[in-house]
Amino acid sequence: MNRFKKVKAFTLTEVLVVLVIIGILVLLALPNLLPLITRAKSTEAKIQLEHLFTLEKTFFYEKSKFSNDPAAIGFIQEELVTESENGKANYKIDIVEAGSATFLARATAVVDFDADGVFNVWEIDQNKNLREVVQD
Repeated sequence: MNRFKKVKAFTLTEVLVVLVIIGILVLLALPNLLPLITRAKSTEAKIQLEHLFTLEKTFFYEKSKFSNDPAAIGFIQEELVTESENGKANYKIDIVEAGSATFLARATAVVDFDADGVFNVWEIDQNKNLREVVQD
């Protein structure tokens, strides 16, 4: 009985060649995936602004004016990814202006998703017009 029977396996060189090929394929595909990543991340801004719109409308129905204070309407900003390692939010939400008949809220990215130096910005107004002000 042979205790040291030869087992079929891959050599280290074969494994390294496969890893290099996979790395090259990832580098080729990454530029095509960056716009998809940015679009997916911008969904966070849209959802947060629509939530803020709902809170502002509720506040308006109660007080007959819009509020400049997110805390007054019950909006809580999620901790930003730039503030701590536990942060989850990629967008800082601000109420730019609020009056008796109008309001404007803005979501500004705190992360440059595609590293081009441009930060994504979204806005929403009292008519629920959601628009991308600065594309990333």
